[in-house]
Amino acid sequence: MADTPLRPAPVARRGSDVDVLHGVEVHDPFRWLEDGASAEVAEWAFAHNLRTREALDAQPARARWHERLSALMGLPTVLALKVAGDRLFTLERPSGADQHVLAVRSSTDPTMPVEVLLDPAAMADDAAVAIDWFQPSADGSLVAYGLSEGGTENSVLHVMDVVSRRVLDERIPSTRAASVAWEPDATAFYYACYPEGDEYNRHIRRHVLSSAVADDTVEFDRRPTPESWPDVSISHDGRYVVIHQMVGWTRVDVHVLDRSSGVWADIIVGDESQSSFEVHGTSLFGVTTKDAPHGRVVRVDLDDPVVWHTVVDEHDDAVLGSFAVAGDDVLVVASKVAVDRIERYPLGALHGTCSGTVDLGVAAVAALDAGVASDGTVVAFAARGSFDAPVQLLRIEPSASGGSAVPWGDGHDRSALPELTVRQVHYPSADGTLIPMFIAHRADVLPSPSTPLVLTGYGGFAIAESPVWMPNLAAWCAEGGVYCIAGLRGGYEYGESWHRAGRREHKQRVFDDFHAAADWLVDNEFTSRSLMALHGGSNGGLLMGVAMTQRPDLARAVWCAVPLLDMIRFPQFLIARLWTSEYGDPDIAEEFEWVRAYSPYHHVRDGERYPAVLFTTAEGDTRVDPCHARKMAARMAEAAASQDERPVLMWQSGRAGHGVGKPASMRISEGADVLAFFSWQLGLDA
Repeated sequence: MADTPLRPAPVARRGSDVDVLHGVEVHDPFRWLEDGASAEVAEWAFAHNLRTREALDAQPARARWHERLSALMGLPTVLALKVAGDRLFTLERPSGADQHVLAVRSSTDPTMPVEVLLDPAAMADDAAVAIDWFQPSADGSLVAYGLSEGGTENSVLHVMDVVSRRVLDERIPSTRAASVAWEPDATAFYYACYPEGDEYNRHIRRHVLSSAVADDTVEFDRRPTPESWPDVSISHDGRYVVIHQMVGWTRVDVHVLDRSSGVWADIIVGDESQSSFEVHGTSLFGVTTKDAPHGRVVRVDLDDPVVWHTVVDEHDDAVLGSFAVAGDDVLVVASKVAVDRIERYPLGALHGTCSGTVDLGVAAVAALDAGVASDGTVVAFAARGSFDAPVQLLRIEPSASGGSAVPWGDGHDRSALPELTVRQVHYPSADGTLIPMFIAHRADVLPSPSTPLVLTGYGGFAIAESPVWMPNLAAWCAEGGVYCIAGLRGGYEYGESWHRAGRREHKQRVFDDFHAAADWLVDNEFTSRSLMALHGGSNGGLLMGVAMTQRPDLARAVWCAVPLLDMIRFPQFLIARLWTSEYGDPDIAEEFEWVRAYSPYHHVRDGERYPAVLFTTAEGDTRVDPCHARKMAARMAEAAASQDERPVLMWQSGRAGHGVGKPASMRISEGADVLAFFSWQLGLDA
């Protein structure tokens, strides 16, 4: 432990705000910290940053963690890929780069060099410009992409000529998380955007290259709610435009425009299921949870969309997710308790038999796409990630056994990577439900009560906790620690039923699942309470807030990142009304009681012995408002006992956001802070 004494936490002025909601008094003493533009708030946050910086810089382990994370974060990794003709486009971070770059390479010849089309890090002194998304035209001659700065994700759409590298004059703002659908001749595209200054009411427009953006026509604007989220795609021949509209987190409506007649068809509307389709010929192919909670692949004939034909049956032992049509086959990602494999099926068959499986090991598929090169060759690519190595490009090669995955380009330098042992266990939650959990550690480590351990989880929004590359995990395990990832209800480890079991009125199950994970690890002597640290971000930050307030005995230290913590007022900030269908709406009396029951900010108790906690947030976060972390830090610093021994720290970054687009150098610094904090609080430096 560092010898430098920790300065006292900044005192936050206690206000008198009280709301009466559905007949209940709700006290909010630190509401003034919601105003991020206030000089008083800025001064208070600066004082917290100064205290946190002094405390973490004084830790002797920080330099070592920074060095190890620099080596791990410096390894190349892939974020996304798309096939367009003979070209494979990727969003990837080359070795040593600070940002993901937009790159292109041959989809048929692995000896051809990789060309970087755009490195956004060069556009700002602090490398805080990022490429949020990209979409090439069908022939790969043009590519549209979104740029944002300071982590905001507030994209501006640009278009580049791939051959000349010339950036065209198009500048379309308000294209956050845009989908873009190029017409076959690449002279126009459909795109998703927002009205200026509006976080909701997303709609689809059409833009003709070289025309004024003000002349773009609105092509789709039918929303069941202002929060509905339409995306757009187009058939290879340009005849059909497909709209997938997410309505909440359990429903996707699908509409198709036949451009030859101008007639819209509603493929599925109002059904509590999720579907993802693409057009082939005059049919839609894709994965749906309609009548199949684990997913099935279907064909929907556009001349009779009422009848859906099953191409690949729902699996008992796996969840079907992303897919790609590769010639006469369909490749489907099948996830068995969050571990992915790729299965191949004949496209034309009904209730088809799997013609082969690509086994990826204990890994996850980050992206999958396929296409046809100019010579008629079918090409298919996946991006594979795992706990023990960064995401790598693989080409899916057909064979008599169904296919194999071969690296496309150089492999990883494994000298910086630890040799890990990864296993998946199942433990009982409070109601007896068995919950899956990954346990990773260095191959020569035998976990015991004297082993330091980090536990994380998420449990929401139908997101499975899969074996993905996490430099913090690799660094922690390389130093002899154990890292555990719990597959809580609310996620997607067992499909849509698992998601529904942990949302809305059932949210407490998620927290019970996490508490049970920590208890099981201690009871089974993987670690002890004094050597356990917890972390989670975003919805996982809410999980951390609940863990601290419901079970302050659970662990010694907590990293609570970009968290959601005031569940009474959360819909009033940024884009948070998108999440009321997942948590509940506090404006509705019954749903108010759901969130009030666990809202962390409202359950902090004076004099409680809480774990040491590090809150991290960012001024540029346009998803979860940083006021959540500020208010919770103020309330815990006011209430917690043992402040000298178990401090409440907060770090509010400047030009950063929710995490997307954060430069590698900033990620390394944050990771070093977190692991130094854990080392300090678990007593590892001694």
